[in-house]
Amino acid sequence: MTYDIAALRSRFPALAAGTAHFDGPGGTQTPEPVIRAIADALAQPLSNRGRITLGERNAERIVTGARRAMADLLGADPSGIVFGRSATQLTYDFSRTLARTWSPGDEVVVTRLDHDANIRPWVQSGATVRWADFDPKTGELTVDALRAVLSERTRLVAVTAASNLIGTRPDIPAMARVAHDVGALLYVDGVHHTAHSLVDLEELGADFFVCSPYKFLGPHHGVLAARPELLETLRPDKLLPSTDAVPERFELGTLPYEFLAGTTAAVDFLAEQLDPDATGTRRERLTAGFAALEAHEHVLRGRIDEGLAALDGITVHSRAADRTPTVLLTFDHHDTADAYGFLAERGVQAPAGAFYAVEASRHLGLGDTGGLRVGLAPYNDTEDVDRLLTGLADFLKT
Repeated sequence: MTYDIAALRSRFPALAAGTAHFDGPGGTQTPEPVIRAIADALAQPLSNRGRITLGERNAERIVTGARRAMADLLGADPSGIVFGRSATQLTYDFSRTLARTWSPGDEVVVTRLDHDANIRPWVQSGATVRWADFDPKTGELTVDALRAVLSERTRLVAVTAASNLIGTRPDIPAMARVAHDVGALLYVDGVHHTAHSLVDLEELGADFFVCSPYKFLGPHHGVLAARPELLETLRPDKLLPSTDAVPERFELGTLPYEFLAGTTAAVDFLAEQLDPDATGTRRERLTAGFAALEAHEHVLRGRIDEGLAALDGITVHSRAADRTPTVLLTFDHHDTADAYGFLAERGVQAPAGAFYAVEASRHLGLGDTGGLRVGLAPYNDTEDVDRLLTGLADFLKT
C-alpha cells in the first residue's frame, strides 16, 4: 500500500494557487483527468442517446460508463444507478414517489444528525414524523435511539452514513436491521461518507443510498443507488413519451453527459492514484485505494487532534468514536466567522457555518451559526495541517 501525496497533489491545478484546502466536506478540488474528461466529452460529437450517429453513440457510451463506474464505487448494480441534478433533488423526487405508497398515519423517522437534505423532504412528505436524537455530548447516534422511535407504522428511516457537520458515522448495518425488522425502508445520505470510505450497498443494508461526485473529486450532480428490483416497484411522475425502463424512468430530461464523463474519470482517478501499486478490477483497486486514503487521513487527523488539544480556548464538537476526518470547532472568546476570515487571509480555507445541518447545529447548542469546520480531502498533506494549526494559534492571540 502506497500513498504518494506529492504525486497526487500535482494532478490538481487549483492547488497551484497555494491555498490549504480544508473545505472538502463542501466540495473537493478537481484533478486534471476529470477536467480533461469533461472537456473531451464536449469536444466530440454529442447528441441525445442512441445507436445510429456518432454523437448518439458517444452519449450512450458516456452514460453506460458512468453507471458502471458508480456501481463499482458503491458496490451496486449498474441498473440501479440513478443520476440527478443533486442529492437533494433526488431525495425530494423519491420522497414524493414513496409518499404515494403510504397511508394516513404512516410514519417516517429522521435524525437530528442529518443534513437538512435528508430531513426536510421527509418532513414535508405528509407522513407522521418521528425524530431520533444523537447525544450532543458524544456526538453518537445509537441504534437504541433509533429503535426507540420505530413502530409497526414506520415506513421509512432516513439517516446519514456520516455527519457532514461533526463527522459521526452511525452503525448503518445495525440500523438497517432494526428498520427492516419493522418493515421499513432505509434511505441513507452517503454524501459525506462516500468521500472517505469505500461503500458496499449490500453490506450497509441500505435500500437507497445517495451521494454527490463533487465531494469525491468529480463534477456537480447527484447519484442514487438502489436495487433494480426495488426501483421497478416505484412509479414516479414522468413525461408521457419518456422511457419507463429502470433506472431511466427516474431521470428527468437529458442527462449532463459531460458531467457523467467527469464522474467516470473521478472514479478512475480514485482507483488509480490513491494506491498506484494496486492491481485487479476497478473495484479491487478502489478497495486498496480507499484503504490507503483512510490510513493517510488517519495520520493527518491525529496531527490535527493533537495540535488542537495544545491550544486553549477551543471546543471540539466532533467526538464520536467512529467519525470521518472532519472537525467542528468553536472558540471561547472569538467568533467562528472571524476565524474563517483570519485563516482565509493566510491562505487556509476552513469555512464557518452550520452547512445545512441546522438540526444538528441546534442540537449541539450552536443555533444556526454552527462552527468552524475543518475537513480533510485526499490532497491534504502535513504542511497544510501545520499551516492550519499555526493560523489558529495566531488567531487565538488576537
